[in-house]
Amino acid sequence: MSTTTSEPAPTRAAQDRADGVPAAPARTPLAVLLAVGVAVLVATVLVAVTIGPADLSVSEVARSIGGHLGLDVVPVERLRDAIVWELRLPRVLTAAAVGAGLALAGAVMQSLTRNPLADPYLLGLSSGASLGAVAVLVVGVGLLLPVAAFAGALAALAATLALARTGGTLTPGRAVLAGLAVSQLCAAGTSFVIFWTATGDSYREILSWLLGSLAGSTWQSVAISAPAVLVVGTVLVLAGLRLDAFAFGDTAAAALGIDVDRTRWTLLTLVALLTGAMVAVSGAIGFVGLVLPHAVGSLTGPAHRRLLPVAAVTGAVFLVWADTLARTVFDPRELPVGIVTALVGVPVFAVLLRRRGGSAWT
Repeated sequence: MSTTTSEPAPTRAAQDRADGVPAAPARTPLAVLLAVGVAVLVATVLVAVTIGPADLSVSEVARSIGGHLGLDVVPVERLRDAIVWELRLPRVLTAAAVGAGLALAGAVMQSLTRNPLADPYLLGLSSGASLGAVAVLVVGVGLLLPVAAFAGALAALAATLALARTGGTLTPGRAVLAGLAVSQLCAAGTSFVIFWTATGDSYREILSWLLGSLAGSTWQSVAISAPAVLVVGTVLVLAGLRLDAFAFGDTAAAALGIDVDRTRWTLLTLVALLTGAMVAVSGAIGFVGLVLPHAVGSLTGPAHRRLLPVAAVTGAVFLVWADTLARTVFDPRELPVGIVTALVGVPVFAVLLRRRGGSAWT
């Protein structure tokens, strides 16, 4: 009587190797990526606060922050403490929050519209916020700028969705076209307001805001941007599995039990809220939401539960350093940070485009 010994079935990786198919590269665990990213972000914040005309050390920055948080630390001299706590730290934290928010919004927009060139401003949000901001700047009530910019972004979103629904079904393609139309209308309105009413130094203030600037950041800016990133960003990250389903098309997503229309427009509305909050405190900063998701995707893979949190941390680090360059390279003059992100973003995007090849972007 013969005995037959069964052999274990080959694993998928082993079968792929036998068939000559290259195995997928091993991914770094998400916990490791986030731990490294958060450590780099903390170090970036501490170092960025030290950079400027006043010669500060990382130790002084840490002690100043610790003292304001109620920790038992050696106090910092009053003037230097004011430089840290009242001037530089709010600006650095606002830059980190805005960078994280724009990177998150860009990644979600690219997934929902299945357009690798989508960015947070695709639905006319930036132009609407600009119109609202310019309207209050020219009449001299700059204190209302964040509120006006946020209201302008939401009004632009409402106009875009209303136009996209006119005479047909609301689809991502129609929404993008409607967003372009609303964006042009708001841009024309902004130009008209500037041409008709702006005088004197208001031109410089308006131009700085339109190009993206964090120069006026205060703790109020942090209070607007940071909670928006934490609350809306958490919801978007938790929706990662649903976003993965959209990569295979609406039919595949529906087959997986996802209410496609409801999910898409809920997430688009959340992206609009997040973008409106970011634009309200920073102006229109381009390329962060466009480039960062692609750059991070090569490290994390396409899965959104990995991509989104890493993109947020990377965006925060990127914009802190971009703003640091903007305020120091030509000291005592200061560049709008939107110029720096464009100067850095365009070459990086060109490199990514070259590496991925045309087929990956169509």
